[in-house]
Amino acid sequence: MNATRRSAGGNGDLAGQVLDATRVLSAAVDRCRFPAPVAHVYNPLAYAWPLHEQYVRRWGATPRRVLLLGMNPGPWGMAQTGVPFGEVAAVRDILGLDAAVGRPAREHPKRPVQGLACARSEVSGRRLWGFFAAHCGGAEGFFADHFVLNYCPLVFMEESARNLTPDKLPAGVAGPLFEACDGWLRQVIALYGPQWVVGVGGFARKKLDLLLADQTAAPRRATLLHPSPASPAANRGWEAAALTQLREQGVWG
Repeated sequence: MNATRRSAGGNGDLAGQVLDATRVLSAAVDRCRFPAPVAHVYNPLAYAWPLHEQYVRRWGATPRRVLLLGMNPGPWGMAQTGVPFGEVAAVRDILGLDAAVGRPAREHPKRPVQGLACARSEVSGRRLWGFFAAHCGGAEGFFADHFVLNYCPLVFMEESARNLTPDKLPAGVAGPLFEACDGWLRQVIALYGPQWVVGVGGFARKKLDLLLADQTAAPRRATLLHPSPASPAANRGWEAAALTQLREQGVWG
């Protein structure tokens, strides 16, 4: 992999600007309303803000060559930690983060938020952070060139506690949510100035295509197979597939 390190010089408080935009996003999505089948909505940008802020200030304070974009938090990942793909062990041991996490206002009894004390492991986060740590020389090597974000900060659950992803929301319901997320994404892409934006999964890639289609100076776009265990392709060898995709699309030399 070819790494191009960038200096923070001249960027001012980039992390602060990203966090300011993210606070606005958090407030905007909190105003959205989601009827059935959505029964519970978690916003980790609210109750897990200290960990999210620590993630951005420690690992996202300078421009990046590559931005990776996921869809939304999983119940045992970012929902617990406020960090995209934030599997607890990875956040603690690979990213070296540690901060208190509160709880959602309406918590589903089958999906408690326990922060870094959560004993459940999110497969997607374990795969993603383990892969990048192994291939980029740990967190320091990875974050020299890359940063990871989620398009939508909210977790949606049905009454049964079944996870509901944003792509399954009715168009009329999703409209205000996606408008807020699009505005935030435009801001953070402008702030980080990446050469590449990588959609982790088809949903994120489609959002990037729609957002950047009419921009002449837009970053190049690529796709990374989502590491979810719900994907048969990911379960057949996600790490090998991810490495091939990043190299064949030109993200990694």
